[in-house]
Amino acid sequence: MPLLKFDLIEGRNQNQVRALLDAAHDAMVQAFGVPATDRYQCVTQHRPGELIVEDTGLGYWRSHDVVLLTVVSRPRPQEEKVQFYRLLAERLHERCGISRDDIVVSMIENTDADWSFGEGRAQFLTGELGPRASSEGSDAKEIAELLVGYP
Repeated sequence: MPLLKFDLIEGRNQNQVRALLDAAHDAMVQAFGVPATDRYQCVTQHRPGELIVEDTGLGYWRSHDVVLLTVVSRPRPQEEKVQFYRLLAERLHERCGISRDDIVVSMIENTDADWSFGEGRAQFLTGELGPRASSEGSDAKEIAELLVGYP
């Protein structure tokens, strides 16, 4: 269910973009334990000069291969996030030749009420996507009871 939004500098071909997406997906599946079919990715390519990613004083050298990744997800434990950062850097370096200095990740957390996967329904709230408790404190059964009659 995490939504991965990639900002890249244009110039990669379709195969390179697909390899990058596949590597990131594999890291996410392993780190977060989500199903392999739980894949939501979006790529925006920018002309040179339209994507500025500096080093925040850490001494990193950014190249034209820089990847700015925004991950929108339910809350995740710190350990999973750290594992994701590590696995992502490894996979992108090994499979795509992207320098670890060129990978920037920002996590944005939201709640079960912030997702709809189609048909105008809130599948986490109705319990359609499993028995996991809502990140807002109510369990799925209680929420489903509140949504009786919801389309």
